[in-house]
Amino acid sequence: MDRGSFSSSKGDSADFEQELTLSDKIKVFKSSQFDPEAYLTNRCRAMSEKEIRHLCIYLVDLKKASAEEMRKSVYANYSAFIRTSREISNLEGQLVTLRNLLSTQANVIHVLTDGARVDSLSDGPENSAKVDAVSFEDGKPTKIEKWLAQFIETLEVLLAERRVEEALAALDEGENIAEEARDQRSLTPSTLLSLQTCIMEQRQKLADQLAEATCQPSISGVELRSAVQALKKLGDGPRAHTLLLKSHQQKLQSNVQSLRPSGSSHGIAYTTTLSQLFFCTIAQAASDSLAIFDDEPAFASELVTWAVNQTKTFALLIKKHILASPAASGALRSVTECVQISLGHCVLLEARGLSLTPILLKTFRPYIEQALSANLKRIELSTAAIAAADDWSLTYPPVGTRSLSTASLSSMITLQPKLSSSAHRFSTMVQELCEDVGSLEIMQLSEQALGGVVQSFNLYVNMMINALPGSVETENLEGSGSRIVKMAESETQQIALLANALLLADEILPRAASRLSSSQQWNRVDEPPRRASDKQNRPPEQRELKRRLQRLVDQLRDSFCRQHALELIFAEDGGVQLGADMYLSLDAGREEPEWFPSPIYQELFVKLTRIASIASDMFVGRERFATILLMRLTETVILWISDDQSFWEEIEQGQRTLGPLGLQQFYLDMEFVILFASQGRYLSRNLHQVIKNIIGRAIEAVAARNMDPYSVLQDDEWFADVAQIAIKMLTGKANFADVEHDGSPTASVSARSASSVHSHGSS
Repeated sequence: MDRGSFSSSKGDSADFEQELTLSDKIKVFKSSQFDPEAYLTNRCRAMSEKEIRHLCIYLVDLKKASAEEMRKSVYANYSAFIRTSREISNLEGQLVTLRNLLSTQANVIHVLTDGARVDSLSDGPENSAKVDAVSFEDGKPTKIEKWLAQFIETLEVLLAERRVEEALAALDEGENIAEEARDQRSLTPSTLLSLQTCIMEQRQKLADQLAEATCQPSISGVELRSAVQALKKLGDGPRAHTLLLKSHQQKLQSNVQSLRPSGSSHGIAYTTTLSQLFFCTIAQAASDSLAIFDDEPAFASELVTWAVNQTKTFALLIKKHILASPAASGALRSVTECVQISLGHCVLLEARGLSLTPILLKTFRPYIEQALSANLKRIELSTAAIAAADDWSLTYPPVGTRSLSTASLSSMITLQPKLSSSAHRFSTMVQELCEDVGSLEIMQLSEQALGGVVQSFNLYVNMMINALPGSVETENLEGSGSRIVKMAESETQQIALLANALLLADEILPRAASRLSSSQQWNRVDEPPRRASDKQNRPPEQRELKRRLQRLVDQLRDSFCRQHALELIFAEDGGVQLGADMYLSLDAGREEPEWFPSPIYQELFVKLTRIASIASDMFVGRERFATILLMRLTETVILWISDDQSFWEEIEQGQRTLGPLGLQQFYLDMEFVILFASQGRYLSRNLHQVIKNIIGRAIEAVAARNMDPYSVLQDDEWFADVAQIAIKMLTGKANFADVEHDGSPTASVSARSASSVHSHGSS
């Protein structure tokens, strides 16, 4: 199966890469006719190993997304479920009460019926004597009446002495006797009714007594569980469970009121104590509920609702006393530490079946985001404040007051490259931010934090662009670089700006970003930089980050090259030093000049040589960047000539023509650039081709004036010799004593050019 057919099939990895809804992605799995084996067989029959791995990754991601969607759906409708469960529980309690009332009414009717039958049997004169005898005998209490009186007295004593277990046993015994008496008709209706009424009254009295005990602040955990257990045995389970939760809540409120948040410096201690109180109380309530009421749905639902409310109360307290002020001021570390402590205690409840983390995340997330935004703003302001006084000299980071061993200091210096003071501050603050956000991976703020870091780096790069002397009149007037930045006057300071940007983008920021997510297999902070052969093993996220950062570094490098190119092309008074007149005027005097590269190209060579020397010290291990820098600077100057319309209009259409001497000087200048760029190993294919095109255009301009250009040009070896001599003289490697006694053409050129180099200068 080719890639096109794989990508076009419905439900495969291509759908995951598109902007489809989750419902569309799992549509194929919802069908009642879905066959997993057939699904895999149809798609994997001719797949390569890479395509099968891609499909597996897609299915795993789809499973995670589906599980998250189901969790959100359940959580969104959970309040309705809890409300329905509570109503069902209340209805069950009402049904129990109704059953008891019906049972009582049935007993009353039964007693009235028996009483009417006795009255009818006692009518008539023949029974009058018997009734009188019975009435006389009833003057003395019977045995059962004595037992009933003693039973009532015993119950009252047990209740008065709070002997709950014995009272429950006595009530059970009385209910058993009443049940047997009703079945065997061993008691008169009035006596049976008295017994049942007594049992019901004493049961209610015991229930009220137990309920009152659960509300006492001084009740211990053992006493609370015993009282709730006894109340459940009395048949009032819903009330018992509610009182259990209410008692835990009263104790929690009492303990919370005794706490006093004592400022942001003690926020961690307050958060720790408060989270322990709340979540330990919730855990104890869950344990008591499970031990007494088992896992009955109605009671479990009430427990979850109660736990959710307590968690919301806890979150509001933390938000009010701890998070609000630090989040507004950008104290990200204080905020993340408090949130992390809260989540750590909350996660422990998941072992008991209580997943309350989403409640905390929903409450805390806005404050984390606010703290993140404020912290990014602090990074910008702090870096800008130091950049205003930065001398742009590269140093190692300050060691601090702690004493370090030689090995530790050497290791730290190896891991921490030399930066300027503002870059050190930027690096430190970004690393702290990434570490703080990375500690809250559950918040999934890595992408937002990464975007903020890139934006902060963009602002810092703009500051360094404004530090270039040639950028003051441009960037600062546009509003993007309105902050005051100390100028980087010397070339060493300006190259230090590039070193700052390169080290931050290539090493420090990617390492810091690796802390944002433990799932990203990026370089650890204490690992050495990757070798070039390892770059292909980087995750896509790191490669994308480095591309974004590198584009910002390129902006600074291009500004640097543009500024130095303009310094060469334009004089301080605004005049153009690289114009057509420098070549057109050579043929006016009809006197052959001393052949040597034009002053502007001498200055270009000297500047490039000086920059290469400085860069070799600052970009150790990053020579490729130094090479590209020299290449871009050279290209900037040459492309100026190639694109300067006024230059070519004067050469090709001006009143003065480009003569043999001017053409030869132009050719020498271009060959000089090719030679020193080639020897410096920064002659790119593009630069070489542009120079060849420029030379060709100049030759065509001369040929258009009915002149054979090749008849006036020296051979290539001559130009190479003159350019090589110029390089030696400009670098101070020429031996003038030997030149005077050498009779070669090269030596004569050197002799004539010796005085020229002193007049042109080497600055």
